[in-house]
Amino acid sequence: MTALDIQISVEEGGWPSEDELDTLCQRVLGESAAFLKTSEKQPFPKMATEVSLVFTDDASIRTINAEWRNQDKPTNVLSFPAYPLTPGKRPGPMLGDIILAHETLVREAEELGKTFDEHLTHLLVHGFLHLFGYDHIESDDAERMEGLETRILASLGLSDPYGETDPI
Repeated sequence: MTALDIQISVEEGGWPSEDELDTLCQRVLGESAAFLKTSEKQPFPKMATEVSLVFTDDASIRTINAEWRNQDKPTNVLSFPAYPLTPGKRPGPMLGDIILAHETLVREAEELGKTFDEHLTHLLVHGFLHLFGYDHIESDDAERMEGLETRILASLGLSDPYGETDPI
């Protein structure tokens, strides 16, 4: 089992309890880490690597998005690696931060016909992969990242979130 030290902070929004979020996040990120270790030969440190999860609202994530990405709008998830990491390289003791916005997540889940937990699971996997250096800026990279997301979500019993769409 790949050890993760998951730190949860619920700042704003109508999120489930920290206990419920912790249970979901332990399962989702634990499965994601195990998948990367097994399927992608991703090395992990011997000691648990820390992941910080911040659950907030659209107003807060909009401020962060404007400051760090020059996009003055809310978004569903932001990831901030503690250190630049290339896929396949060993992370340090701190992996990074994943920040999620409640209102955007709820709205998108409804638009996609997904449950809240299904969409949250997808965004956690997506954000987690960003911490390992995966991205979706270039088409080839997007195909690789989305393929990993799809396979991890399948291991969690969820369907392909991209279906017949082109890579983002």
